[in-house]
Amino acid sequence: MADQPVTGSCLCGGVKFRVSEFQRPVVACHCTQCRKTTGHYGAATTARNVDLQLDSDETLSWYSSSDVAERGFCNRCGSSLFWRPVGGVNTSIMAGVLDAPTGLELVSHIFTEDAGDYYELNDGLPAHKDGGGIL
Repeated sequence: MADQPVTGSCLCGGVKFRVSEFQRPVVACHCTQCRKTTGHYGAATTARNVDLQLDSDETLSWYSSSDVAERGFCNRCGSSLFWRPVGGVNTSIMAGVLDAPTGLELVSHIFTEDAGDYYELNDGLPAHKDGGGIL
């Protein structure tokens, strides 16, 4: 982790945040919900809620994507930002909305049975048909 918090934002800047510590590296999720909300597949890291500071949330909206989870997005520019279990202590943060340098790396793929038919997973990283014990 960097000496300073890693910052991030949506495309329009309506949502800005800081992360003081990450709980894990980046994992690529190929589940249908991630593909539908991001337009490809989701690549996210995770932080404890206490380590995620929202500096501006004027355009942040939450969508209940299932009975157990919700997704945070900007209601002005549409950026997919967060995923969190309802009542959980961690929030997943889409890696693409973080400002460099992050010090993070992509380490695995999950829910690969749902992967789109237009790409191949051939980067040599571990690939799990399910959540791989990560979620």
